[in-house]
Order: sequence, then C-alpha cells, then structure tokens
Amino acid sequence: MMNIDDIFIKNLPMIDLHGFDRDSARVAVNDFVDEAVLMRYERIVIVHGIGEGIVKKAVHCALACRKEVVEYYVYERNVGCTIVCIRW
Repeated sequence: MMNIDDIFIKNLPMIDLHGFDRDSARVAVNDFVDEAVLMRYERIVIVHGIGEGIVKKAVHCALACRKEVVEYYVYERNVGCTIVCIRW
C-alpha cells in the first residue's frame, strides 16, 4: 500500500548518487542545490543510499555549508534519502 508521503516525495526534484564517491557526490550536491535555487524549488531529495554512510556524510557536510539550505533530514521511510528545504 502506497502512503501519501511516498507520492509526495516522488514528485520532488531528485538526484541519485548511487555509485558516486564522496568528492563527486559533494560536487553533484552543490550543483543540484545551485539549480534548485535558480528554479526556486522549496524542497529537493538527495538519494545517497545506505552503505557505509560515506556518501551520506559527504552530502550532509556539503549541505551544512550552504546558506540556502534551511534544513535537511533523513527521510524516515527510507534512510537512504535526505530531504532538503531551501530558501532562495
């Protein structure tokens, strides 16, 4: 059974970082946030996967350095995703 939150998440702009290393992920996240600001998106989804948490840590580090990022949190229904709230 699909939850309404799952439908909402799937309609947000999303980047999938599976297969990226930490440095490539950091660059991709910064580029994605830049694009989201230009497009005036309020929320975006970053799929970093679970694994050993290396990419997730790099993603969260990159997000923490961005003044446009109001908040970010791991999506409770899928810990391999981070939801990002942006102000422009």
